[in-house]
Amino acid sequence: MRDYKNILDNIKRYVPLNKEDENQFISIVRTSNIKRRQFIVQPNFICTHQTYVLKGVFRSYFVNNEGIEHTIQFAIDDWFISDFNSYISQTPALLFVEAIEDSIVQQISYDDVEKLCSENPKFERFFRLVAQKSFAFSQRRILSNLDKSAEERYLDFLNLYPSIVQRVPQYALASYLGMSPEFLSKIRKRLSTKS
Repeated sequence: MRDYKNILDNIKRYVPLNKEDENQFISIVRTSNIKRRQFIVQPNFICTHQTYVLKGVFRSYFVNNEGIEHTIQFAIDDWFISDFNSYISQTPALLFVEAIEDSIVQQISYDDVEKLCSENPKFERFFRLVAQKSFAFSQRRILSNLDKSAEERYLDFLNLYPSIVQRVPQYALASYLGMSPEFLSKIRKRLSTKS
């Protein structure tokens, strides 16, 4: 049960679980080791799993027609990551999801989650609440990108997620924040001379 403590604690932040609920959930969880630079989702393949990061760092990104990468999401310990559009609609993925560090993940398949949710309303509620929270975050990020300067976006991210800033490459962070790595470097340099 110890291997599942973190993911169960994550769920319990949203819904109470008894021992039977816990056993029902862990029966569908598969644990895997993922090497740095290994993909767990790739474009044109249907994303069949949600991935919980037990230990490690991931990023999801897409590559536009000019070959430029755009980072959509990071995930560190105790976060979920996927190509959620592909997962929810069971259509081919548009995103890459790649390990930035050697990582340990716990995955749950679409079919198993659907069955679990139909059998146990607690899990239906959990996945609904997580989806709502994710949607709200995405909306805040869009508004931030439209309203704030590059420096403000960087400072906001640094204040909210200092551990991510330390664990992801500068090019990936710059891509997430909507700027070039060189511009991010200038912002960091300017801020370091201020302090």
